[in-house]
Amino acid sequence: MTTLTHTPVTLTRDALTVLQPGFTGTTAPDWLLRRLGEGLASVGLFGRNITSPEQLAALTAQLRAERDDVLVAIDEEGGDVTRLEVRGGSSFPGNLALGAVDDPELTRAVARELGRRLAACGVTLNWAPSADVNSNPDNPVIGVRSFGAEPRLVARHTTAWIEGLQSAGVAACTKHFPGHGDTAVDSHHALPRIDAGLDTLAVRELVPFRAAVAAGTKAVMSAHILLPALDAERPATLSPAALHGLLRGPVADGGLGFDGLIVTDGMEMRAISAAYGIERGSVMAIAAGADAICVGGGLADEDTVLRLRDALVAAVREGQLPEARLAEAAARVRALGEWTRRHGGPGAAAGIAPAPEVGLSAARRALRVTPGGPAYQPLTRPAHVAALTPVANIAVGDETPWGVAAELTRLLPGTTTATYGRQEAETDGVPALIENMLDRAAGRRIVAVVRDVHRHPWMADALDALLAARPDTVVVEMGVPQAPPAGALHLATHGAARVCGRAAAEVITGGAAGV
Repeated sequence: MTTLTHTPVTLTRDALTVLQPGFTGTTAPDWLLRRLGEGLASVGLFGRNITSPEQLAALTAQLRAERDDVLVAIDEEGGDVTRLEVRGGSSFPGNLALGAVDDPELTRAVARELGRRLAACGVTLNWAPSADVNSNPDNPVIGVRSFGAEPRLVARHTTAWIEGLQSAGVAACTKHFPGHGDTAVDSHHALPRIDAGLDTLAVRELVPFRAAVAAGTKAVMSAHILLPALDAERPATLSPAALHGLLRGPVADGGLGFDGLIVTDGMEMRAISAAYGIERGSVMAIAAGADAICVGGGLADEDTVLRLRDALVAAVREGQLPEARLAEAAARVRALGEWTRRHGGPGAAAGIAPAPEVGLSAARRALRVTPGGPAYQPLTRPAHVAALTPVANIAVGDETPWGVAAELTRLLPGTTTATYGRQEAETDGVPALIENMLDRAAGRRIVAVVRDVHRHPWMADALDALLAARPDTVVVEMGVPQAPPAGALHLATHGAARVCGRAAAEVITGGAAGV
């Protein structure tokens, strides 16, 4: 038992302050408003909480009426990961598209416009950008969420993205420290392990994070990954060596010298919850140097908030968590809330000129077009869009539409579409899948849409069989392009956002240059 220097009320308030919970519904529940009055200082929003900009603005105003410095957080990367436009697809291409263009001024402009829209809706903290170097092309969870596989490219676009977003008064939360790009496991499901040495970490994973700290990122999000060279037992989120030693450590000693807010990735993710449980995991994270606990993607209720609050209070009382460490974490949360109160919100957005076409312009510039034979003749008649669809990772979600079908249907009325997946390929066989596809196409030109075809053998086999049967097929790769271009026309969009689909559909129908 330790001797407490603060009152029980102060201790309980600090424990609430370090939580970033979610909730269900499109208005704030009574329990959430009560807890804001008791010390809760952050709220996390997800796609389930948003139906329109107007509704979101009303929701955040409801939260600010209870606490004017509340951190309203969201996971809005743009591209494949969108919460603002979860039901229609993003108006902005994601990081890989911006990295493919490699124009930091464009990246800065995209992030500034995205920040303007978030600020106008009252959002003050964005769990973005992803600064991961996608060095493993088989990575199942990063992929197009990364600016690329080259550390310096990722660093310069991470810098531009942070500067653009924060110029709109929205705090950036650079993720996933110390780098999730060399993993072959999704931390939503299990604990990834990276066996790279510290020398490799320094010249690859850490390069963009050092740039992010230099650019003034207000927050950094930890990753649930195990790096034995850094800590052989604990994932980075729970590791004092990773958070206190490396991220907070002095630059002269090899650290990054970061003094802002450290936020954990979602504590319900199985990389943490399966091994430690969210209560113990949250205590360990704060003790290791984290300042804010992200929870609520799945567990979004008052009981979860109270369980975590009580676990933190008990840990202090039992000597498992230094009281000063909890107080320090809570102070960092409040300090960022005060920054956003002074610099963010609808007032900040009002001073920025809208740039509604910047996202589409970026998507068009990111498109890579490869004709596969004789001069391509643009489609002028209805087509059949065959979407070879992998299972979406949890960060992206399966509720956000992707592909080119919606845009081709708009440009070529009467266009049909169907989805073809791994189960059909493995259960019925690839020949049966292709026969089904040809029957559905009914003689129409086929546009095959794939996503990371290099990671999915069934998809590659189906695409090869389709091209053998219909060599005039147009192929649109909306993931990380790795396989050689194939088809009568091959388009690499570098992401599956709505604007990426629009840019591809324009080329397919001859509505834009590049063919």
